[in-house]
Amino acid sequence: MNKIVYWSFTVAIAGFLFGFDTAVISGADQSIQALWETPPLFHGLFVMSSALWGTVLGALMGNWPCDRLGRKKTLVLIGVLYLLSALGSALAQDPYTFAILRFIGGVGVGVSSIAVPAYISEIAPAKIRGRLVATYQFQIVFGILVAFLSNYLLSGVIVEDWRMMLGVEALPALVYFLMVLKAPESPRWLLLHRNDETEARRVFHELQSEDIEQTINAVKRDSSSQSKESLFKPEYRFPVVLAFLLAAFNQLSGINFIIYYAPRVFDMAGLDGSAALLSTAGVGLVNLIFTMLGVSLIDRIGRKSLMYIGSFGYLLSLATVTWAFSSQMGGTVVVGAVFVFIAAHAIGQGAVIWVFIAEIFPNSVRSKGQSLGSGTHWFFAALITLIMPQVLASFSAPQVFGFFTFAMFLQLLFVRFLMPETKGRTLEDVSAALSK
Repeated sequence: MNKIVYWSFTVAIAGFLFGFDTAVISGADQSIQALWETPPLFHGLFVMSSALWGTVLGALMGNWPCDRLGRKKTLVLIGVLYLLSALGSALAQDPYTFAILRFIGGVGVGVSSIAVPAYISEIAPAKIRGRLVATYQFQIVFGILVAFLSNYLLSGVIVEDWRMMLGVEALPALVYFLMVLKAPESPRWLLLHRNDETEARRVFHELQSEDIEQTINAVKRDSSSQSKESLFKPEYRFPVVLAFLLAAFNQLSGINFIIYYAPRVFDMAGLDGSAALLSTAGVGLVNLIFTMLGVSLIDRIGRKSLMYIGSFGYLLSLATVTWAFSSQMGGTVVVGAVFVFIAAHAIGQGAVIWVFIAEIFPNSVRSKGQSLGSGTHWFFAALITLIMPQVLASFSAPQVFGFFTFAMFLQLLFVRFLMPETKGRTLEDVSAALSK
């Protein structure tokens, strides 16, 4: 059991790089736009959202290396992509080169959002699977916090301080790469894609897994009863709908808008530059604290209960931000409401999304299902980030946050009427119940 926890935390470091890479651009946003004199639409499309379009590609295609190369080799490849992107984007001399290097890092993010939850869910026992898969989300928000703090500390150190902000990611990327080289392959992948029962049994023993023979037999039965041809078959319709809607609502909350444009939001609320940067660091801290709470509760009260808590928190906080901007209440109310919004996201969607999507698909199509869910998530994230500079120039803040509020009302209906509970059940039991 200790080895399962160790390797779960090790591969979850990819989540730290995911979070750092996602948030670090917020510190470079306005400096890069001023340096290269890019118009709003170009800035949104080629600078701010380039990594996210890479993430969409990585998520949509990530099932291929996960299934063909294996979970471990895919995790190693992710480390290479992060390292190349961090060094390259920090040294870029024009917006096009910068966008290409950020795109490469985004591919790493997208693939990691499939490979890491799949790997952890396939080595973890049912009773602690939620907490272990959710360590990926913990590492994501920890990376976001470190990126915000790093941006704050590096601000003004040199003239082009954004280069240091982006380049520092190379250090944890190198550490992750060296550590994951020693990780064992997923035993479920060995059974499903190599039909290597001997090696799978050896890895299960190395991981000190429980009920090894029972698990092997269950995976073999599940594999023989499931089609490997296509995800879009009638028996997989319900898990597909669940993954698509959960992933879409995750981004329709406005979370990536807040993460990417937090300094601008606080500036719109009337905070000066220093206070806006400090408040942005506060966003990262709140995110970390409430993600830890979500991780501690996910195997106790369940995935659906956390989504209820998060949905009500979304509605309260987003409605408050909408009202604050429309009535010109000022920065303090907006900052407080944004902190509540971040807390709601962290304990709900943040803690649940990667766990839930990794649980609801059968073993034989898990990576394909995760690719669908992750691709949906990142498509909406990229779209929102791309259009947001133009949206902010065309619509008022109350209109923007009012849209996010309505979307979260629809999420509450989704949780109430469609979302099943998966806590405490084996992957094979969950897939049997949903794939009918």
